[in-house]
Amino acid sequence: MSKKVAVIGSGASGLAAIKCCLDEGLQPVCFEKGTDIGGLWNFKEEALPGFASVYRSTVINTSKEMMCYSDFPIPKEYPNFMHHSWVIKYFRLYADNFGLMKYIRFGHHIDHVKPREDFQETGQWDVTYTDEEKNETTTEMYDAVMVCTGHHVYPHYPRDSFPGIDDFQGKTMHSHDYKDQHGFENKRVVIIGIGNSGGDIAVELSRHAKQVYLSTRRGTWVINRISEGGLPIDIIGNRRLLNGVPSSLKEAAGRRQLNQRFDHALYGLQPEHNVFGQHPMVNDDMPNRIITGSLVIKPNIKRFTKTGVIFDNDTVEDDIDIVVFATGYRFDFPFVDKSVMKVENNQVNLYKYVFPPKLDPPTLSIIGLIQPLGAIMPISEMQCRWATRVFKGTTKLPPQGAMFDNIRQKKMEMSKRYYNTPRHTIQVDYIGIMDEIAEQIGVKPDLKRLLLSDPRLALTVFAGPCTPYQYRLMGPGAWKGAKEAIETQWDRITYPTKTRPVPKQTTNGVPGILKLLIVMVLIVAFIWRLL
Repeated sequence: MSKKVAVIGSGASGLAAIKCCLDEGLQPVCFEKGTDIGGLWNFKEEALPGFASVYRSTVINTSKEMMCYSDFPIPKEYPNFMHHSWVIKYFRLYADNFGLMKYIRFGHHIDHVKPREDFQETGQWDVTYTDEEKNETTTEMYDAVMVCTGHHVYPHYPRDSFPGIDDFQGKTMHSHDYKDQHGFENKRVVIIGIGNSGGDIAVELSRHAKQVYLSTRRGTWVINRISEGGLPIDIIGNRRLLNGVPSSLKEAAGRRQLNQRFDHALYGLQPEHNVFGQHPMVNDDMPNRIITGSLVIKPNIKRFTKTGVIFDNDTVEDDIDIVVFATGYRFDFPFVDKSVMKVENNQVNLYKYVFPPKLDPPTLSIIGLIQPLGAIMPISEMQCRWATRVFKGTTKLPPQGAMFDNIRQKKMEMSKRYYNTPRHTIQVDYIGIMDEIAEQIGVKPDLKRLLLSDPRLALTVFAGPCTPYQYRLMGPGAWKGAKEAIETQWDRITYPTKTRPVPKQTTNGVPGILKLLIVMVLIVAFIWRLL
């Protein structure tokens, strides 16, 4: 009899969890407290407590070829960077294609997940949930649990960190509750925090408010979605070829490229930390709003007055109407029994960000608790592929001591690279974490094997964008369409923008020679890597 798995949440991670359970012959039952799939990406007119939330204008920061599930390419007609309405449309296609909807119980709220008394022998769980429609609470037994609730649910709202805020007579709110510009017209607004939400909201409101001030303690590096030539930046930057480039050269190249767009020091944004020393902001319009004066960058707030704020440099802005705290989120899993794991200051011990290391047998996994420099969907899917094989028994975890060593090593590496903040506890690099988990399953692309069987494909995998299809070329869960998906990925990238016929560009022959030299260099680098 196949094992029964409780999947909590039907967002990007939950859908992948259901599908991976089915792939491994497990029986998934998905609990979704809302009324629809999509999680964070299911836009709602009002922000609801306990639910992740996007604003009306939200556009995803990763391009479609890098963010898709590994065996289900996003249609070529879809834009490269999708508005939330396109993202949820893709999730519906995915769910319909693989028949996932029938495994989801909507309006079911998880109350408690607790190991059974005989857990050490069975690895089973008591899952207590409430059917909101019937107002009935039930406990059922499950062989495994996959927690797929994400980390954008509980707002971090540090009001107590700002003296005088209780005397402030204006309105304060968290970015979790922001939906659009309505209510901000002709207002003087301060936004605290310079992550992606803070940047997006500041830029949007700068077109409607009387004046917008963006307050930041450290500054930030700002990345454009579009690279030189108009291609998605993550298509250019996420390549195995670049893994061999020394970090010092990456840093120098990154600074040069970002400052070519606009001088970050001149615009008051340059931080002390390196380009890759924080989770960067992705924003296409910020320098344009700053140079027009509609958005002003300010340092941290020293204290509030009744009608305004005083900043660290002692400048004062009075007659402030609204303050938006874009100060991120704290993650928590209040329904998981405290004997299983504890979250403190956005830190939790998980082996490769998935498994509680003390849990034996390992029948509970946390999916999607990562903040990647890249797309989260393929990483969540890879975690699901790994977890379901662990549940099934076809993949084993190392001894507990080795898992704790790995956790300590990751924390040490993170502390060396990123400045210390609760925001930087789950940072991962896209290719690094994908390869790391793929090795556990046996699906990391074998470049030597590919070189012997299909040299052209091998070179594409090494030098081209590391799209998720690469992890379906071989091993458990291999997909027959993976090679074709890789070979046609550029067609899907260029199709949405080729909406008007234009004359073909002519060349004088030099670019062809340069291309040949580049190919030769790539081949040499590729062979060198294999030696």
